[in-house]
Amino acid sequence: SCTMSLSEAEVQSARGAWEKIYVDAEDNGTAVLVRMFTEHPDTKSYFTHFKGMDSAEEMKQSDQVRGHGKKVFSAINDMVQHLDNSEAFLGIVTPLGKKHATQLKIDPKNFRIICDIILQLMEEKFGGDCKASFEKVTNEICTHLNNIYKEEGW
Repeated sequence: SCTMSLSEAEVQSARGAWEKIYVDAEDNGTAVLVRMFTEHPDTKSYFTHFKGMDSAEEMKQSDQVRGHGKKVFSAINDMVQHLDNSEAFLGIVTPLGKKHATQLKIDPKNFRIICDIILQLMEEKFGGDCKASFEKVTNEICTHLNNIYKEEGW
């Protein structure tokens, strides 16, 4: 059963939009996290090694922030490559969701925050069409993650 609500054309345009921001995965991934930590300081509490960092500049330089930014973008990239194959897509999203729900105990609202910041960054850098093309993808990702959290008893 295909759970994805994206047409082939939507998948193609979402991939095109994502490619633009993924070219600089580490810098853009870092920018997304720094913005999240700055605008939503409570999200820092999940990352013990980021807690002491208060300035955006300090975060931007941090190898740990950069490493995690790149990791987030790599995971989304894997999902984007499998938007037309719901089994493969869920094969990536499910373990990720389970880990964040059970081991890391990350509040699922943080996924929406990250997705919204990615959309903001896309709009700032590449315009509203780019953002619009990717919006459905972020909704899919967040919906699936929320479902996994529910299954895990959140």
